[in-house]
Amino acid sequence: MSVRDRPCTRDGRLQEVFGAPVADLYETAVGTDAPAVLTRALELRSFLALTEEQVTHIRDRIYAFMAPEREMDDLSADRLRMDTLWLQAALDARDSYTTALDTLLRTLPTPGAQARPVPVTRRKITTTLPPAAPAPRAGAARSHRP
Repeated sequence: MSVRDRPCTRDGRLQEVFGAPVADLYETAVGTDAPAVLTRALELRSFLALTEEQVTHIRDRIYAFMAPEREMDDLSADRLRMDTLWLQAALDARDSYTTALDTLLRTLPTPGAQARPVPVTRRKITTTLPPAAPAPRAGAARSHRP
């Protein structure tokens, strides 16, 4: 399954912010004139979708391992410890991707807001040089004072 087709917990927010379904956003992002923010948002969404799939897979494996119908002799603390470490790593990654995507989406201007140019005041700096002393003329005789 392609990452585009995997569900993600932030799909609704992406659709709300960009005004189109996620599948359409991916189509828009492949164009050469795609906004950089859309490309970044979809990259984060792709990482998040994969990570959420890993979390679900590990969680389901732990549930299956701990199912009441399993034999008590099959239980292994070492195996559960390793699955717990995997789950913690996947949850940490999910939290990081979620935070990054939420931050990116929060910093976007609202859809109706137009970007206004920032007025730039250019200051003109002028300086004046002191008047230069006249240069002595070549061959001019110096006057002697008595």
